[in-house]
Amino acid sequence: MLLEIVTPEATIFNSEVSSLAVPGINGAFQMLNNHAPVVSLLDKGLVKIKGDAVKIAKEFTDKFTKEGDEFQLAINSGTIEMSANKIIILAD
Repeated sequence: MLLEIVTPEATIFNSEVSSLAVPGINGAFQMLNNHAPVVSLLDKGLVKIKGDAVKIAKEFTDKFTKEGDEFQLAINSGTIEMSANKIIILAD
């Protein structure tokens, strides 16, 4: 599935991923390939990204940390939409 993360400054992530965990306002939840459509608000926390071929542009690598095989991005809030196997996160 394709994940795109957009901040007020730039699109900081655009790559294929195998799983994604996000801090929803009613608790964390995870999405896998071909997940049902979702629209949700996000709370402060970590966006956790897994995938075999995750690519992060060099100018944005400092925004992400890596724990084992998982990339993490700290956010303050945001929204997420999953539709047609594409996820868009608008993050702050």
